[in-house]
Amino acid sequence: MNGLFPDGYREVAVLGVRVELPSNQPLVLLEEIDSNRRLPVWIGAPEASVIAGYLEGLQTPRPLTHDLLLATIAALGSRVERVRIVSVKDTVFHARLDLAGGQAIDARASDAIAMALASDAPVFVAAQVLEEAGFLPAPEEAPEGAEEQVEEFRQFLDDIDPSDFG
Repeated sequence: MNGLFPDGYREVAVLGVRVELPSNQPLVLLEEIDSNRRLPVWIGAPEASVIAGYLEGLQTPRPLTHDLLLATIAALGSRVERVRIVSVKDTVFHARLDLAGGQAIDARASDAIAMALASDAPVFVAAQVLEEAGFLPAPEEAPEGAEEQVEEFRQFLDDIDPSDFG
């Protein structure tokens, strides 16, 4: 690994929590930083609630489990340096918390993502996982400049006279 960017990994942003229909299964949606490739990670409802709370910056009156674990890691003289999603097996994502002292802790992907959000640590996904489970979103509805072209065509239609086709 070289600094914050481990070899064979791509940095991702946490876009948000969604609910997949019709199953009503929550997922957290990640997006590769240098492209628009996305990775849906299916998670449980409690984990979705925690991740959504961190994304919204909600403050709780008492520490959540993830906050407690971060405080414990800090009390032991370390911190979460980064989170890595290392593999996917049978639709289950496996992750690691990389601590500043070089230790790596096995974690569920949902817990690792929550820890990253709570500690402002970057999230990385193995390139192989992105290849296997990632997707590119559908192109935007209209390409840039299409509105101007449509307006020009409307103007043409407004100004045209049937005799022009004579």
